[in-house]
Amino acid sequence: MELGAKIRDMRLQHGLTQEELADRCELTKGYISQLENDLTSPSIATLGDILSALGSSFSAFFRDEKNEKIVFTEDDYIEKNAEGHTQEWLIPNAQKNLMEPIVVTIAPHTSLNEDFPHEGEEFGFVLAGRLTLERGGKKYICRKGNSFYFTADKPHKLSNETEKETKVLWVSSPPNF
Repeated sequence: MELGAKIRDMRLQHGLTQEELADRCELTKGYISQLENDLTSPSIATLGDILSALGSSFSAFFRDEKNEKIVFTEDDYIEKNAEGHTQEWLIPNAQKNLMEPIVVTIAPHTSLNEDFPHEGEEFGFVLAGRLTLERGGKKYICRKGNSFYFTADKPHKLSNETEKETKVLWVSSPPNF
């Protein structure tokens, strides 16, 4: 979609006339009309003002939503094996998002390395087995079907102290794996 048409669509979605948008940006109605008809091109500063008036940003405006992937399959997953555990990223390149979902499979009698305090929050859902969660010096036992949620401002660690494999859906916000 052309720049002018995209601005026109955004303006109409916000229920604004060309004149109302122009007033918000200290531009003329004629300039907005020329812009929407691709008869002129805005400077970066002017485009920034227009996007701000429309409640948008450069990144949102130029994101190609037609190519934005929404559904992911096993073919998209990325697996990393480490000593005693496997991490499976469910969303490729999730580190650019606000959340990072992975599945962690922990072998019997194995612990992941302690995660040091950091910004953000952690969520987990035990898919199989039993998990020992250590956070800030306290231990919590989570069984299949249990979930946990905490701020990551204290040291934390996942362990499997059983004879069977443990599998956990783990979501970090912001991403940190």
